[in-house]
Amino acid sequence: MLYNLLVPLTEFFAPFNLLSYLTFRSGAALVTALVISLLFGARFIAFLKRHQTNGQPIRNDGPNSHQAKQGTPTMGGVLLLASLVVSTLLWADWRNPYIWIVLAIALCYGAIGLADDLSKIRTSNTRGITWWLRLLLEATIAIAAALLIARLGPTELSFRVAFPFFKDFLLYLGPIFFSIFAVFVITGSANGVNFSDGLDGLAIVLVMIVAASFALIAYLIGNRIFADYLQVHYVSGSGELAIVCAALIGAGLGFLWYNAHPAQVFMGDTGALAIGGIIGATALITRHELVLLIIGGIFVAEVISVALQVGSYRMTGKRVFMMAPLHHHFEQKGIPETRLVMRLWIIAAVLALIGLSTLKIR
Repeated sequence: MLYNLLVPLTEFFAPFNLLSYLTFRSGAALVTALVISLLFGARFIAFLKRHQTNGQPIRNDGPNSHQAKQGTPTMGGVLLLASLVVSTLLWADWRNPYIWIVLAIALCYGAIGLADDLSKIRTSNTRGITWWLRLLLEATIAIAAALLIARLGPTELSFRVAFPFFKDFLLYLGPIFFSIFAVFVITGSANGVNFSDGLDGLAIVLVMIVAASFALIAYLIGNRIFADYLQVHYVSGSGELAIVCAALIGAGLGFLWYNAHPAQVFMGDTGALAIGGIIGATALITRHELVLLIIGGIFVAEVISVALQVGSYRMTGKRVFMMAPLHHHFEQKGIPETRLVMRLWIIAAVLALIGLSTLKIR
């Protein structure tokens, strides 16, 4: 908003020209989201405590250490999402359609997560709304976004998937298969974050690492000079997504202030699905969906662990892991929560560096 209002007035007040720099607005978005989170965090948590008698339902078959977390309020993702949206709207270029697509996905996925959280709180169990209804809603939103992204993007990239390490190779999928692919990318990212949200501070730092990586990717992909130099596919307008990613980092830092061990609040499905959807949509717009598999490797592992556990138990009656998602398996093996979280952060940082290296290795 400030970009659209103040940049045209640069000739009257030269400092407004700072808003024409994407790097400045990205930094400002990060700080703004952080300040909003810190200013309203304590009061919002107090509000949640007053209205959530039992807080986040805890699995009875979960790690014993988690039973002490009973009563911790959930739905902190509302604060996370609000900080992100306000900051993005304040600093982004409103004429950029990608901004609205990503925010729409965040709000829609956040609404699905909110319904799920409210159902869990009301019934005092961990089931929430039925899985097939949630997946159907997520898939419908992802397909609509995919078709719109394909229409807005470069013609040579429409309904195509780019591969890391190969500068010219593009796989044409067509509208149907590209939509299916997009469902896996966006819903997979959203649910990957959701499955990872089981330890204090784990998911939000993983998200910030991925968001920082894609802030850089979006900035480079949206700049023709840098894109040509790196021999990656240029996507006009995608650079503006660096502001969304920066706002996500700022909101995440503010949320981590309250979510660090021992957590005062959980993000719940409201936050996890929303920010996961943002990451998936950003990967789709920048045509770095496969790189997301590397950078978001922890999320991928969490999703796969759940799929393997459920599939194995239903087909053979046996479990692959002591408990799923994967981080609970390592907890059951005796690794303390704080040590496990730190190790997963380190792995995520290494995966991010590997994923970013694909920008240069062509």
